[in-house]
Amino acid sequence: MAKIDLKKEYKDLYKPSSKEVYFVEVPKLNYLSIDGKGDPNTSQEYKDSIEALMSVSFKTKFIMKKEHKTDYVVMPLEGLWWGDDPNDFSVEDKSNWNWKSLIMQPNFVEDEHFKQAKEEVAKKKDLPSLDKIEFVEMDEGLSAQILHIGPYADEGPTVEKLHNVIEENSYDFNGLHHEIYLSDVRRAKPEKLRTIIRQPVKPK
Repeated sequence: MAKIDLKKEYKDLYKPSSKEVYFVEVPKLNYLSIDGKGDPNTSQEYKDSIEALMSVSFKTKFIMKKEHKTDYVVMPLEGLWWGDDPNDFSVEDKSNWNWKSLIMQPNFVEDEHFKQAKEEVAKKKDLPSLDKIEFVEMDEGLSAQILHIGPYADEGPTVEKLHNVIEENSYDFNGLHHEIYLSDVRRAKPEKLRTIIRQPVKPK
């Protein structure tokens, strides 16, 4: 049974340069999604949400492999980040951050498979955030992105570079700050963490 790796199928989305910003057209994609608020470094809600999201994602993969004879690589964790007041979105104080954590799903995974996976996880684990997970479609469209290498706390210059290129090309923001975590934070050294920074845009 061949294993599908969507990072290879969408390599323009998941293998960006770390040296320059470039623009991509992001198609409509399906995700498992969970929302929350608070500092991701200290929030128990964030920790619980990621545990639930990962559990359902791997259970969905298992169901598709066992019952539908289709195997695939579970995609990396992604996150949308924003503040209630854009002017109060501070990297120093993350307690007021809103977040939407995501894991992209192959287009053959449907809502019924997700619901089955969530039910099976609930039978074996008591996860407080499980009921908050949703199956959603996102359509970001035209976006600018760049690869950041290093600790999350050092993303500032990379984000500034991204925003400068967007401004230089006469675009406005058209969505939320989007990060894709290619590295396993439990295993990779901070200086080697690889994070895609993406920003949907539109012409001014």
